Amino acid sequence: MFKNVLVPFLSILIIVAIVLYLVPPDIITRYLGENSGILGFSIAAVVGSITLIPGFISYPIAAGLIDQGASYAVVATFMTTLMMVGIITLPLEIKYLGQRAAIMRNALNFVAAIIIGLAVGMVMGLIR
Repeated sequence: MFKNVLVPFLSILIIVAIVLYLVPPDIITRYLGENSGILGFSIAAVVGSITLIPGFISYPIAAGLIDQGASYAVVATFMTTLMMVGIITLPLEIKYLGQRAAIMRNALNFVAAIIIGLAVGMVMGLIR
């Protein structure tokens, strides 16, 4: 099982490292930082919803984004959608869960991710 996980894990980490290296921190701060507003949440939610990724892969991605200047609220939204919503995996979910259940699960998790991101933003705002 470890061999099955190792290759995708390393591939994703390498791709993310390259992207974080190529994208300047000021771009990440502008679009995903404290002042990005609804645009930052939207970008994080949509990009995170593309595919399901397990936590042990997404945590290093989150750390890299925070190091590059992304806000905790936006990263929380991104992480939640990354681990709970999957557009690419939707056909497989529909096959096993049925269309209504799969779409409902993804839609509710998408909304929950936005709420979680907003809650993290409020909590982090209170801490500072």
